[in-house]
Amino acid sequence: MKKNTQEEIENGYKEAIRNKYRAEKVEGIHSHYLNNPSQALLRDLCWEIFNSNPKPDDLAVYRNFFKFDFNSKEENISTPYTDKFKKVGAFLRGDKEPAKITTIELAAILVNYEFRPFKKFSKEVWIEIDNSVEENLKPIKKPHLPEVIFIKNDDNEEFEKSNGIKEERAIPEENLNEDLWEEENLDKTAFSNEENILTVDEILIEAPEEEILKEVKTTKQLIKPVELFLGFKKELPKKESIIKRNTWIRIGVVSFLVVLGWYYFPEKKECMQWTSDHYEIVDCDLKKEGFIPANAIEVLDPGLVNLKKITICDTTTCFDKNGVAIIWYAKTANGVDFFNSHGMHPENNKPLKPVTQYIIDKYVK
Repeated sequence: MKKNTQEEIENGYKEAIRNKYRAEKVEGIHSHYLNNPSQALLRDLCWEIFNSNPKPDDLAVYRNFFKFDFNSKEENISTPYTDKFKKVGAFLRGDKEPAKITTIELAAILVNYEFRPFKKFSKEVWIEIDNSVEENLKPIKKPHLPEVIFIKNDDNEEFEKSNGIKEERAIPEENLNEDLWEEENLDKTAFSNEENILTVDEILIEAPEEEILKEVKTTKQLIKPVELFLGFKKELPKKESIIKRNTWIRIGVVSFLVVLGWYYFPEKKECMQWTSDHYEIVDCDLKKEGFIPANAIEVLDPGLVNLKKITICDTTTCFDKNGVAIIWYAKTANGVDFFNSHGMHPENNKPLKPVTQYIIDKYVK
């Protein structure tokens, strides 16, 4: 059995976590955090996970990563704390390999990888994979290589008959000698005939002048159709040449007009601007004309253009059937603003968070 190195096991652990991340960001319950794992979103996800019911192993990972214990009574949103999630996001996206195992362990918690921490993975998952490889001794089929078939000696004759393979018989010695004799005589005959070969000059000297001129004329008549067929001498009518030239002129004029129109009438880019409680699509040229709007004009983002500020009450449905929040909020100087989707607050640029029952009880009347 091949003995795996520590590096091979760690690489397997990293790849398993990234595979879990790719699945979770598409259809997981925390896909809104993992779809675009920024530092702030990973920080909020970490708070939500550890504030619910953390495992003892997860609390130990948190302590080793941040160098202090998790405090459920106070949410840490400081810049130094948030910046620590930058290397976690880089690992999940595959941009950079982390230098410490604690970064990988925290990433495993955020994507809810079942076989964490690394110690559990190396004992349960990796050993199971290694044993399955050892038991399965059959060669692995590769799509670019043909399958090799081994046949017993007793089945050779039957296999040759079924596949149309004829057995090559030994050539008798008498036939072999006859073949060799024929080859030797053929060489001798060819050698003796060299004396009877005439050169072109000798043929021209011996042949009469009238016959030579007749042969040359016949040859020219045969060569001319061949030249026309192969394109050596093209004999196109003048009318066809004029039509072909006019066609190319028309194509050139149309191409010039298309390029000219593209240059003078470029496609206008659409922009959007936050107005009161929603985004409106506006002309991007407002910036160039010196008009200074109340809110900044941004390039149209299909993922944000439908964001709306909403008002909720005690009868508003804030969670789906699985208990996942469908309303988002952000704190402001005057209280709390609620939105119909996640993103950034258009006015203070703060990240929107999923609403909790605590926020509803405190701010909704």
